[in-house]
Amino acid sequence: MYKVEIFDPAMCCSTGVCGPGVDPELTRVASAVYSLEKKGFNIKRYQLTTNPEKFAENDEITRIFKGKGPDALPVILVNDQVVKVGSYPTNEEFSEWFEVKAEELNEKPKARLSINLEQL
Repeated sequence: MYKVEIFDPAMCCSTGVCGPGVDPELTRVASAVYSLEKKGFNIKRYQLTTNPEKFAENDEITRIFKGKGPDALPVILVNDQVVKVGSYPTNEEFSEWFEVKAEELNEKPKARLSINLEQL
């Protein structure tokens, strides 16, 4: 079984739906990662802003980051080997690594809202 790690650039969120515009690439990747996590696959995503220790702990990520700077991100590791620098995996690559159909990678996370009407 494959282990996939995605090292994201600094950003406010991983979904692509924050800020003034929606980034469809981030939305696609977030959906794929969510779907794979729900199926129990070993996939992790680290952001430079929220998980800087993960970048510092990994010698290969540190080497790439020092050599190419933040424009090298995202960096994708499969089984601890760098397979992509500067772009996200396609759904076809995800499906190949995890042996699932690309159509299975489109599940959207459901947000739960909790509203206390007594405070209004």
